[in-house]
Amino acid sequence: MGAAVVTAYALTVDAGARDLRAADHLLHALADRLALSGDTVGCTHLVRDGRPRVVVSLSLPSAPLLDTVRERLAAGGYGAVSAGLPDPSGRAVLYPGASRLTGTLTVGELLERSAIDRVTVLGSPLPPEPDTRMVTRDHVRPQWQGGALVLAATPALGDTLVPFEAPDPTPCCADH
Repeated sequence: MGAAVVTAYALTVDAGARDLRAADHLLHALADRLALSGDTVGCTHLVRDGRPRVVVSLSLPSAPLLDTVRERLAAGGYGAVSAGLPDPSGRAVLYPGASRLTGTLTVGELLERSAIDRVTVLGSPLPPEPDTRMVTRDHVRPQWQGGALVLAATPALGDTLVPFEAPDPTPCCADH
């Protein structure tokens, strides 16, 4: 499919989300309510200032669309909207091909179906082979690294890989 390109047509929305799950939900809600195109890239970004939170960014394919989305965000009361990206290393939730990354795929299929540029395996200096099976758990969240969309994966049972980020992580100290 090819790499996603984060353009100069970007907005950051600070709706005061306190965690990644809330920010993911916000991005999906914005995609639905604003009827964002499939080539929109939506990312989460951690903000560590006096008020820690997660902001979201939307990278859009054109200036006219950017203006329309900015107006609709302002009218919808989604929080503070500013131009540009808060940082270059967002965690992608919305990106071309994301909805096609379900079930078990090979690494080659994952790369062909989406805007993800490459897959890395934690603890390995080498990339996985294209025929390595990836159990997506229907939750694939690559990160921008040096202008490339990179998915970190970990080895799993049966010579498979899984995305590093779990869909339902156990909170720290959940059993206390």
